[in-house]
Amino acid sequence: MAMTLITTNTESGDASSSFTSSIDSTYKLYIFKFIDINPATDNAEFQFQVNATDGADYNDSAITSTFIHVHHDEANSSTGLEYHSSHDQAQGTAFQTLIYDVGNGADESCAGTLWLFDPSNTTYVKHFYSTMNGYQGGNFSFNDYVAGYINDTTAIDDIQFKMSSGNFDGTIKMYGVK
Repeated sequence: MAMTLITTNTESGDASSSFTSSIDSTYKLYIFKFIDINPATDNAEFQFQVNATDGADYNDSAITSTFIHVHHDEANSSTGLEYHSSHDQAQGTAFQTLIYDVGNGADESCAGTLWLFDPSNTTYVKHFYSTMNGYQGGNFSFNDYVAGYINDTTAIDDIQFKMSSGNFDGTIKMYGVK
């Protein structure tokens, strides 16, 4: 699988990070890499939503998803594997959470990957999945796994990432895979 770096967004105290060009039929798979995403607000959620080519904003594409959370604390006293219905959607048009409770300390952040399949296809829904790792203010390492589909047969040409509250710093890279 040869990945081609398309663009890099480097955010510093920004409310959102949008990719509004280069998502087209050139690639069947788009991979987004999140590097050192650090929110200004403690315990914020890192989220995404898409915009179809006929849409005007990021709230018109319905998402159905599932959300799994795994955690382990530094003291080795708390571990868990949980399904979180509060972070998934059933035909929801809200921003989809990729990871929650990300700490805002100087040494806290999250990192991970989102795969978006065939966003230019006008026959089928658009599938996605994500795996993220984060460090929370309560000294936990946690992994969140999200998978689902965007229930829209219109081509998707924009994607936006943001925190549920406040601004953030970090780097997001968009790759294409043929």
